[in-house]
Amino acid sequence: MTSSKDTISSLPADLLIAEEQLQGAVVAALASGAARRWSVNLRFENLRILPVALRLARALLAKDCPVLIVWPDAGAAALARRDADDLSPFTMDFNQLTRNQSSVLDTRVLLAVGPQPSDYNDFEAVCDGHAGPVVMLNGRLEDAAVGIGSVARERRRGFVATWQQAYWLQPLEGGALLRSYPETWQLFRLDSDGYRPLSSFETRPD
Repeated sequence: MTSSKDTISSLPADLLIAEEQLQGAVVAALASGAARRWSVNLRFENLRILPVALRLARALLAKDCPVLIVWPDAGAAALARRDADDLSPFTMDFNQLTRNQSSVLDTRVLLAVGPQPSDYNDFEAVCDGHAGPVVMLNGRLEDAAVGIGSVARERRRGFVATWQQAYWLQPLEGGALLRSYPETWQLFRLDSDGYRPLSSFETRPD
């Protein structure tokens, strides 16, 4: 579905501008109260996600959004604590968080970095046990190996269906796809003089 009346986002010129746009979209999404689970994605190959995650966490703290950074495994959490001593008290892995979850409601923003299909059950349990909003950065919940069949259908109706997209930036052959909340999905075409907006969509196009 396209509409010429939709506001067209500007395509960021580099990664740092994309991160600023992403951070603004996350803040706007959290402030909207429209959902409790938000997904953000920078779909670049070989992207080092750790610095992106740390900058997003600091941006949220600067906006008075208390944050808890959680990683799927202990090794990644340890690297994050090494690289960001200031964020170390708010950084842990899924197992640590599960052990520390108690009857006391934690309403901080849970920033989950890079969960994969192999982490599906643990991540679902972490989210179900958290009282505050969750932001998933460059995560992937669906596995091509279970893309069809009853397991995939059950997941799409359940946990996967609870997520809203706050930010998405993906280079394409001859173009790019962008969604920056609260604006719609935007498709850009690469011309000889740069990128130009082509179409907008209410939902992510195939």
